[in-house]
Formats: sequence, C-alpha cells, structure tokens
Amino acid sequence: MGRCYAHLTIEDRCDLARRHAAGASIREIAAALDRAPSTISRELKRNASRTQGYQPRYADQQAHARRWRGPRLDRDPTLRAQVLPRLQQGWSPEQVAGRLARDAGRPVISHESIYRFIDAQIRRTKDYAWRHFLPRAKYRRGRRGRQGGSPASFIQHRRPLAERPASAADRHSPGHWEADLMHFSSYRQTVLTLHDRHSRLLLAVRPLSKAAAPIAQALTRLLTPLPPPWRQTVTFDNGTEFARHHQLHAHGIQTFFCDPHAPWQKGGIENAIGRLRRTLPRKTDLATLPPARFTQLIQAYNNTPRKCLGYQTPAEVFWDQLLHLKCESTFRLSPE
Repeated sequence: MGRCYAHLTIEDRCDLARRHAAGASIREIAAALDRAPSTISRELKRNASRTQGYQPRYADQQAHARRWRGPRLDRDPTLRAQVLPRLQQGWSPEQVAGRLARDAGRPVISHESIYRFIDAQIRRTKDYAWRHFLPRAKYRRGRRGRQGGSPASFIQHRRPLAERPASAADRHSPGHWEADLMHFSSYRQTVLTLHDRHSRLLLAVRPLSKAAAPIAQALTRLLTPLPPPWRQTVTFDNGTEFARHHQLHAHGIQTFFCDPHAPWQKGGIENAIGRLRRTLPRKTDLATLPPARFTQLIQAYNNTPRKCLGYQTPAEVFWDQLLHLKCESTFRLSPE
C-alpha cells in the first residue's frame, strides 16, 4: 500500500519554531509532531530565513511558493487556445467553462481559474489590455444604483405586473417577453429590444424614434410573425415610449408594467441589455453602424451559451421549442 503524506500546516510550523527555539533536538520535535525526523530536518534547511532563522509564516510562504506551478492556462497551451478566442467573442468566463464542460461531458476548467489567469496576467505584465478579455472590462465587480421618476400615471390601460399570468413568472413556457429601449450618447439614437423569458432569445430593431407610435409599430412588426403561443405577454417599464402598448391587444398580446422604480422586475431584459453593451457601448454612433453588422451582433448574442439554459444557446432553445410546437400542431391537425 502507498504511504499517505500530509504537508506541514501553519500550526505545525508554529509548534516546530517554538520547540526549535527552546533547544529541542530534531528527533524530539519529530516525536512531538508525529513526523519523521527527516521531515523536520528538511523543513529547517529549506524554509528557514538566512537572517532571521526559522519563522513559521515565512516558512509557510516558501513552501507554498515552491509547490505553485502557475495558472493552468499558462501550463496548457491547448486549453488556452480554446478559452481565449471565446473570451474575445464576448463570452464570460462562466459561459466558456460551462460550454467546454458541456462539449466534453466533464468539467474542464472552472470560471474562477479563468478569472485568476486574467488577473495574474495584469499583475505580472502590467498590461491592462488583458481586462478586455472580461465581459465588461471592469476592474471591480459591482452594480450602481440609479434614481429617476416614474410616469406610470400617464399610461392608459396600464395593468400591473401582479396581474400577469403565473405561467410567465416560472419561465417554463415560451411567449412571455420583456421589452426596453437602449439609449445612446447621440441624440435620438435608440435600439428597441425584446427578450423571451423562457429561451432568453433577444430580438432588436432600430426604431425611427422613441415616440410612442413608432415604438408600438416596431413591437407589432417584431411579434406578429411569431406563432400565437410565442406572443402571449409583454412586460414593460413605465417609460412613456410604451404608452401605445394597447395596440398589441388587437393581436392577442397582453401587456403588463413593472411597479414604479422597480426595473428589476423585468431582470431578463436588463441583463440582456447589459450583455449587449459589451459590443454596443453607449458611445456607439448607430448612424455609422451598418445594418449587417447590427444583425451580426444580435446573432452573436443569441448564439452565446447561457448557464441558465444548461449552456445551450438561446437560438438552440428557441428552435427546439419552435420545432416541437410545429410537430405538436401537425399532430393535432392530422385526421384521425
């Protein structure tokens, strides 16, 4: 049978230092710590300071530094070639780790290892361009609170979120959407976004303006081509750009609104916009962005794996559900 060896702990080293300073022999120290005399002798020779003798904390640091072999992505070029290109596409470390595990059928690398690798590169090389491998290129994680008024009282036929069907809350069925506008630095430049709570699919279009009438028309153009089960409800915030929401009622689509000052109640679209900001920051000039490039960015979002979907992509979930719906409809319509 093989021998089981445990490294000295910081408590062991403190006990060793105390006994060594008191003049105990190596064999006496080894017996007290239940270790081999060679372990104690090697510890004193390898991890003692030349100027201050044996210090437990210094010895522990030396032992740890000797065992450390560097980040795994530094030691495995093949794995690094799989991780870095995906980070450059805008995937988060968690999405990269999850998709690699899904494709391999086993865990490959953790997202924390990827974060630590990026942090180590920044610290070691002082090249802060490495932070752009992270989704939002931020130095610190966190959120900023925002304040603002709510024009909820000016929206006619407004129904609160509490009246929304329970099927929309559990995310188990498709057809329940959240809508919001992305604003940009240039005056009157906006992007209308729709986010399906079930598949996390994102639809987006550049409306003519953010007035209520063009926004309602754009929503109608986006939703009406979908089968009825895929356009059941839409949830908005209380912006006046959604004041013509009731025009969707003619197409069998129910509309609901978040409580004032509670945009977190439609967290799916808020998260989606945050992810889309990685490739469409606020300073983007939409007038210089070709339509083909805009479509490409939305497709990239919908083809990025998500942890909440078991690292499938929104497009994969959407098409699987749509094909299932078509098959189910065909079966119901077939003659007996």
